[in-house]
Amino acid sequence: MRENRAASISINLILTVFAIVSCFPIYMAFINSFKSQGEIFSSVLALPKSFSLDNYIGVFTELNLLGSSFNTLIVTFIGLAGIVFCGSLAGYKLARTSGKLSTLIFTLFIASMLVPFHSIMITLSQMAKGLGLQGSLYGLGLIYIGLGVNMAVFLYHGFVKSIPKELEEAAKIDGCNDFQIFTRIIFPLLKPITATILVLNVLWLWNDFLLPLIMLTDVNNYTLMLSINMLFGQYVADWPKILAALVLTALPVIVFYAFFQKYILEGIADGAIK
Repeated sequence: MRENRAASISINLILTVFAIVSCFPIYMAFINSFKSQGEIFSSVLALPKSFSLDNYIGVFTELNLLGSSFNTLIVTFIGLAGIVFCGSLAGYKLARTSGKLSTLIFTLFIASMLVPFHSIMITLSQMAKGLGLQGSLYGLGLIYIGLGVNMAVFLYHGFVKSIPKELEEAAKIDGCNDFQIFTRIIFPLLKPITATILVLNVLWLWNDFLLPLIMLTDVNNYTLMLSINMLFGQYVADWPKILAALVLTALPVIVFYAFFQKYILEGIADGAIK
């Protein structure tokens, strides 16, 4: 009994230390977002002398933060909707179809997860330019669908296998076609893994910098990360405004993650193991 209690206390202490280490950068960004440039350089760990909102006001006036947030929201929505729609349909069909062709297609989806983005970004940029997608928020969203659907197919494929086929057979007896079976019977049962996929991809799409940098050329279409990057000059960086912008940018993702975090481990375990 004492050994179990000592082990539990030790584990909790270790997890507490990891939590503090993980939250420390957020704390540093928050307290320094209220300081001036000179105050940050003089003592980065100290609390601000006064909690001034000048940096936050400056971010909204200089960066068009609302416009950049709307652009990021458009790209994120297109990417999430396409990844969930295509990934769930493909994962369901591949899980319920036996044969060498189905196995080959699923293997190709899995193999594509091993290809690093940096090895294809030049080719991807050239293809997007040839298809007229470069410079477009909608084109950027479509590319995100192509890059993110492989993981979604992998997770949906594993999760669908845990759903009894008798449910589909009963629905067919009642007169449902294949699409009705998926939309009315199967997809509602995929809520845990769908929540996991949403969280994982929101963290990626909302915070991505490299792909928008390659794809977007008009400053009016800039996402949040590209707008924040404008605060970095050739010789100097406006750190107070950068940190204020990062805090504002991270808040929606933190709230979204906190709301759905309970589904992450559950969904990944069900999708990858079952």
